[in-house]
Amino acid sequence: MTFRRIDSDIEKRIKANPKYHELVARRARLSWGLVIPLCLLYLGYQLAVVWAPGVLGAPIAEGMVTTIGIPVVFVIIGVLMAATGVYVWRANTCYDRLIAEIIEDLHS
Repeated sequence: MTFRRIDSDIEKRIKANPKYHELVARRARLSWGLVIPLCLLYLGYQLAVVWAPGVLGAPIAEGMVTTIGIPVVFVIIGVLMAATGVYVWRANTCYDRLIAEIIEDLHS
């Protein structure tokens, strides 16, 4: 795959477009809005593993082999998948429209 450098005039026109700045700001807000809670969720899990291993290692019910940690991990994986879905949905609905508008403005 080869990449070619974008023409500096085109780059300046894109960066001067207010829609470009809106796109960058919206993507950053969503990205940080998803990353921070996910990191806190994972950090909470790691802290539970380190400081309270008995809680996650306890069986779900007496006589069961499956521990509480297993469904907790499944929930964390589900939350991560949902967050990925939210980002993809947002990118395909909002961001693609903004990118198309930026390209249209570039050609006019």
